[in-house]
Amino acid sequence: MTTSRVLSIALQENDRPPLRPLPVEAAQLLHDVDAPPRLVAHLRAVHDVAGQLLEWIAARKPDLGIDPQAVLFGAATHDIGKTLHPAELSVPGAQHEEAGRELLLARGVDPARARFAGTHAAWTAEGAGMEDLLVSLADKIWKNKRIPELEDLVVARLASASGRPVWEEFLDLDGVLTRIGDQADERLAFQMSYPAAGNGRRPPGLPVDH
Repeated sequence: MTTSRVLSIALQENDRPPLRPLPVEAAQLLHDVDAPPRLVAHLRAVHDVAGQLLEWIAARKPDLGIDPQAVLFGAATHDIGKTLHPAELSVPGAQHEEAGRELLLARGVDPARARFAGTHAAWTAEGAGMEDLLVSLADKIWKNKRIPELEDLVVARLASASGRPVWEEFLDLDGVLTRIGDQADERLAFQMSYPAAGNGRRPPGLPVDH
């Protein structure tokens, strides 16, 4: 695999905050499309949170019928469409969603995995499954943004699989989201330490741009 700044951000060891590396397939895709450094950092942060959610779920052993590798790949590529719509790195916008799905399909990604680029902001859409909800949840809680509607959908799936009361599942989910959310400032600092364009890291001491 060719070494690049993108691959370095995606795969290098990182302990402040500790973030697991992106899947190699996702990292290579981001390299191939020349993804902006800040986008790669964002995807790594969201991917790590998705991993934490999956570990929490695995420890509880509910029968949710999810593919953890699909969730991790989805979290690692959900915003890849922002390489085509870079303005949406700084301002809200939805053009990157379908553009990202089409970009992944054009590069040979299986539709079942490419879909997350188009569904990560559509958790109420008909057909949204638990895998989609987990990617959506990771994309919010990485910066400690709580979306009650989304969390209620996750709680309902958990309660249906476990047979436990909804309120118990809510309390457990709230606990893990609070723990993950407490690390949001470190993840935000990691993301903002990289520029939104180009391939270099922001020199220390410069103010961040918004």
